[in-house]
Amino acid sequence: MPEPILHHFPVSPFSEKLRLVLGYKRLDWASVHIPAIAPKPDVVALTGGYRRTPLLQIGADIYCDTALICEVLEQIAPQPGLYPKPGEGLARVVAQWADSSLFWAMIAGPRPEAHNFAGGAKESAQAFMDDRGAMFAGMQRAQPQDAAAARKSYLRRLSDMLHTNRYLLGDTPCIADFSAYHPLWFSRIREPVQSDMLRDFPALGSWMDRMQAIGHGRSAPSTSAQAIAVAARSEPAGPGQGPLNDSEWIDEHGIAPGSMVSVTAESFGPEPSVGVLVAATRTHYSLRRSDPRAGTVHVHFPRVGYVLNKV
Repeated sequence: MPEPILHHFPVSPFSEKLRLVLGYKRLDWASVHIPAIAPKPDVVALTGGYRRTPLLQIGADIYCDTALICEVLEQIAPQPGLYPKPGEGLARVVAQWADSSLFWAMIAGPRPEAHNFAGGAKESAQAFMDDRGAMFAGMQRAQPQDAAAARKSYLRRLSDMLHTNRYLLGDTPCIADFSAYHPLWFSRIREPVQSDMLRDFPALGSWMDRMQAIGHGRSAPSTSAQAIAVAARSEPAGPGQGPLNDSEWIDEHGIAPGSMVSVTAESFGPEPSVGVLVAATRTHYSLRRSDPRAGTVHVHFPRVGYVLNKV
């Protein structure tokens, strides 16, 4: 199997989640830094529209959303595992809550614009805020004071889970830990106000130190142009092949295989990806699309959290 290529940028919280998972699974990976804000022409060449960060590329297969990407990495490197048995269902539920409710509560706090953006320049910070405003279009978000109350409750609950465990659900990390870690990581390194709040929960601080110690594994720098060239000379995996090996067609929409469709995130990031529907399984959708530079690629999305429509 070709080496995984992670398309990310350094201060992206969800990218930090995947960097740690790659380190936990001791995988070698290629690192492609992508822009934090639009335009992202090289990303769109691979996805057809979707521009949230990060993406995982394996040859001519492009995997979107960390929930699906973690499933892919679990298939590539089953040990150490992310989904404990027994307790897999609980781990998945906690992870989904952390990637949504916890994440939005943590990033809704007060922050100086220039400090929040990677470069620190005021003009860049404003461009970042304008870009995220477009991605938030139509999304209902909590007021800062409501988010502050939620943060305190959420941090207390996570701390309670660590009273007798080294990790959230036991003695070893699982998908729940990686999903809960990244919004707290962002708060600790980027937002002094919330970093102070974390100090009120010493068990959380010790847990975060253990998570950070996992590291990012072995990565080699690459470029978007090189990644697009990899896609152009590769063939995408067919349904049921590759890491996403579930191939049973599950029709919830009355849309036939081979139809032209769009897939759009339910909330954050309204840009659709359009292509030919080649898979609609219990867990994911797959689209086939062509690009003048990337050639024919398959773009994969998790079923939960995404909307499928016929074009």
